Amino acid sequence: MPSFQPNTMTEPVLEPDLQICDPHHHLWVREGWPRYLLDEFAEDIRESGHRIEETVFVEAHAFYAHGRPKGFEFVAETEAMAGIAAMAESGAWGRTRICAGIVARAELLMGAVVAEVLESHARAGAGRLRGIRASGAWHPGDSIRNSHTSPPPGLYGMADFREGFAKLAEFGLSFEAWQYHTQIGDVIDLARAFPDTMIMLNHAGGPLGIGPYKGKHAEVFPGWAADIREIGKLPNVYVKLGGLGMPINGFEFHKRAAPPGSEELAATWRPYIETCIEAFGVERAVFESNFPVDRTSCSYGVLWNAFKRIAAGCSAEEKAALFRENALRFYRCA
Repeated sequence: MPSFQPNTMTEPVLEPDLQICDPHHHLWVREGWPRYLLDEFAEDIRESGHRIEETVFVEAHAFYAHGRPKGFEFVAETEAMAGIAAMAESGAWGRTRICAGIVARAELLMGAVVAEVLESHARAGAGRLRGIRASGAWHPGDSIRNSHTSPPPGLYGMADFREGFAKLAEFGLSFEAWQYHTQIGDVIDLARAFPDTMIMLNHAGGPLGIGPYKGKHAEVFPGWAADIREIGKLPNVYVKLGGLGMPINGFEFHKRAAPPGSEELAATWRPYIETCIEAFGVERAVFESNFPVDRTSCSYGVLWNAFKRIAAGCSAEEKAALFRENALRFYRCA
């Protein structure tokens, strides 16, 4: 079972008044991982000292109702998150609007009939459904684990998938693209084919640092950066600045006896995040926590300190965009 870093803030909070929308986190009771629900997330937020105003939940392979018809089992997760959002609105867990937006899972390979599933998600979300994630992270061989959804290779280019994808615009939903850096071209093709559907590129495009890429960050970076610059040209694509604390990125912070501080994290992540901001502009990039997954590498408070260090040279207006306003606009959580 992965271990989480202590959630207690061990550094002074940088820019404590900077308002933040955390646009990517998970909540779950999931085999192989420590429990992470409203109590645990609210504690991380509170102990961090950062001013988290809103959050967006992203599907997490949890709370599925497997007795339902195929494709509809994922709707139960949306129901659960809508309930958690309503609980959080009571203020009993703090001021943060937790799960102000919900990104659900839907099997877009169902084709056009997935519209019925999207209708069910919309009802279950009680006005909070904002998008759909269908993970396409796949890599040949056994050295790199495929996504939790066990996608086939080339998912985003399949005809049935695109038939289902076309339904997102009808429901006013965005799409979350999660794939490895070797597959960014697949997202480029998808975004060009559907210019009217907003797409959020997860976790800085998924640069890998394990398996055949272990110890090869310097070799991987140029190709990754070229693809980031290419996809950044597409106006319907945004990028999430984060998710770099996962073991797959190969920085191995999770193996440390003592976790890294925000200065070390900022130095390690800066080339990736600054490349993304340069490619997408400050108008289409958003900082994210990816908690609790990235909690294997650092605490919530240290993570946001690291991001603030990276953005230190930005103007007040640029910081407002990167830390909150872009996320509110993309997910319509204002």
